[in-house]
Amino acid sequence: MLRWTTAVPVLALVVLAATWGRYLPTVLVVVVAVVLVGAVLAAVHHAEVVAHRVGEPYGSLVLAVAVTIIEVALIVTLMVSGGADTASLARDTVFAAVMITCNGIVGLSLLLGALRHGVVSFNAEGTGAALATVTTLAVLSMVLPTFTKAESGPQFSPSQLAFAAVASLGLYAAFVLTQTVRHRDFFLPVASDGEVLPVDEHAQPPTGRAAITSLGLLLVALVAVVGLAKVESPAIEDAVAAVGFPQSFVGVVIALLVLLPETLAAAKAARRNRLQTSLNLAFGSAMASIGLTIPAIALATIWLEGPLLLGLGSTQMVLLAVTVVVAVLTVVPGRATRLQGAVHLALLASFVFLAVNP
Repeated sequence: MLRWTTAVPVLALVVLAATWGRYLPTVLVVVVAVVLVGAVLAAVHHAEVVAHRVGEPYGSLVLAVAVTIIEVALIVTLMVSGGADTASLARDTVFAAVMITCNGIVGLSLLLGALRHGVVSFNAEGTGAALATVTTLAVLSMVLPTFTKAESGPQFSPSQLAFAAVASLGLYAAFVLTQTVRHRDFFLPVASDGEVLPVDEHAQPPTGRAAITSLGLLLVALVAVVGLAKVESPAIEDAVAAVGFPQSFVGVVIALLVLLPETLAAAKAARRNRLQTSLNLAFGSAMASIGLTIPAIALATIWLEGPLLLGLGSTQMVLLAVTVVVAVLTVVPGRATRLQGAVHLALLASFVFLAVNP
């Protein structure tokens, strides 16, 4: 019997092909939204199958990288077709992704885990390394352009952009090597006493064929999620304009939709007392979003016209700085309660509110 987890990604891809580039009436907008939610749930299911086959932290890495690669392709496509109007699209999308992952996914995971298990534990060494890498990438790619003098405005010169791209890619590659080869044990779920938790209880690990099938369906589902989010964007823009929000808020909504698979997967892991898996997803997604987007955009500037605005504004830099400080205080003890989750969610709420009311 054909399972819904197999049928929905294929259906979502068909709906995407049928609706791409077309104006949709209200009824079809609702239908696309329902299919989008189904594709997100299917993506989470197949990500869990792949993760159970390859183990942590490979499973988190597969989902984070897959989503980010598709997201980067979407950003580049929009920038190529949008011209000068999309000069700040990469910056706005990446910053929204960093705030959603480092505050939204982290905060939600901490809160859900602490509500069910009291005090939750994780490996401070691995999580601290991930946070340090995210912070360095964010500063190199989105803070320094505001202060460099080679070009006017918050942008890099060509040579500076090339350096930032190479540094970002090199840092991301170094982290992946550390996470998967040299110090893999730093990124495995741990109990309150620091002992590595056993593998989640399942009836039987999936076969290699089942894992490959799920990997393919995961990619199909993620393509559909990102594509359908783009299809829904005109309706989102109309809704944002109708309530009087600034148009920049559209990017926040789309980023929320694109990051739904990681959010749901991280929440489920936290409820199973696998908080390290949740943090791997959160910081891994933030890292991949910067470490893969900046090199791709740097390459795309060969044929892109107009300026590329990467530097953050003062309000955004304050939010980033507070996020880093709070994240350090959360990570260092290796243990957290619901309070830390609430603090991170308050920062996410501040980001969303200021995006609505800058």
